[in-house]
Amino acid sequence: MDVMSTQKLDRPALEAMLSGLRPKLHRYCAHMAGSVIDGEDIVQETLLKALQAVDGSVAVERPEQWLFRIAHNAAQDHLRRRQRERSRITEADMTTIEDPSGNADARLAAATSLRSFMQLSVAQRGAVILVDVLGLSLHETCDVTGATLAATKAALHRGRAQLRLLAAEPEQVAAPRLDADDERRLRRYVDLFNARDFDAVRALIAEDIQLEVVNRIRMRGKAQVSTYFGNYDRVNDWALSLGFVDGRPAILIRDPRAPDGPGEPDGVVRGFMLVEWRDERVVQIRDFRYAPWCLVDAEISTMEG
Repeated sequence: MDVMSTQKLDRPALEAMLSGLRPKLHRYCAHMAGSVIDGEDIVQETLLKALQAVDGSVAVERPEQWLFRIAHNAAQDHLRRRQRERSRITEADMTTIEDPSGNADARLAAATSLRSFMQLSVAQRGAVILVDVLGLSLHETCDVTGATLAATKAALHRGRAQLRLLAAEPEQVAAPRLDADDERRLRRYVDLFNARDFDAVRALIAEDIQLEVVNRIRMRGKAQVSTYFGNYDRVNDWALSLGFVDGRPAILIRDPRAPDGPGEPDGVVRGFMLVEWRDERVVQIRDFRYAPWCLVDAEISTMEG
C-alpha cells in the first residue's frame, strides 16, 4: 500500500495506477464476494466510481487506500443487493484484541477457499482479507473500511478464529450440476468453436448480443461481435472444454501447448468464458482470457463427459 499522503489524480494518472493495482483489487473483491466472477463485477463498479470521482483532476489523499475504500463500499453494496435477491441468505452481525500469530494466520487465509470466507461476517471478512491476504496494516485497514481501530482488531481476531475452526473441519461441497438443455447448448457451442466452424458459431448469436472481453473491450450487436471470433481463428493457443468456475457453468480456455498438469490432460487452463442464452441463441459472452488474475483464487472443475 502506498505511503504518498496526497497525489493529484486525473483520468490518465488514475488509469495508470489501476493497471498495476487491478489484480490486487480483484483479489480483495473476490474474497469479499466469494466468487472470482462477482469479484470482477465489483472491480468494474469500483473503477467506474473512481473515474467518475476524478472527473477533471482532484487531489486524493493516499490514493491506493482511497481506491480500496471505494472497492470496499462497492463490495458491501453488492452483498446487500445479493442479500435482498436471496432473502434466505443472512449475514452474521458485524462485530480489542490483536492476534500475535500474524504469519500463521496469513498462510491460513491465503490457503482458504473463497467459499469459506463467506461464512465470516462482512466485517470479519474485510479485516482478514485486508490484513492477512493483502498485507495492510491495522491503520490502513481502518482507513479502507471506516471502522475504528478497536472494531478492526475485534473483527480480525474473531475472523481468524473462525477460519481456524473452518480449516479443522472437512469442507462439504456439493458437486456442481448443469441442466440437460444448458449442457446441450454449451456442448454444441464448444464443439463448433473447437472445429473452428465460426460461421456456425456466428449463426448461434442473437442480433442484440453483448460481448465483454474482460480488461480489453465491449461490443454490442451481431455485426460487431461477429468480428470477435476472427481473433480466435487467427491463433492456435487455445482449446475449449466444459467446466465450472466457482460452481457456475463455464467454458474453460486451455492452452494445448502448455505442459499438462495433474488433472489437466487437455492443457493448462488460461481463462474461461461465460455464455448466456435466450432460447437457442447466445445473448451474452464474457471472455476472461485476458484477466489471468481471475484464475488465482477460482475453484475450477471439469465437466465429465
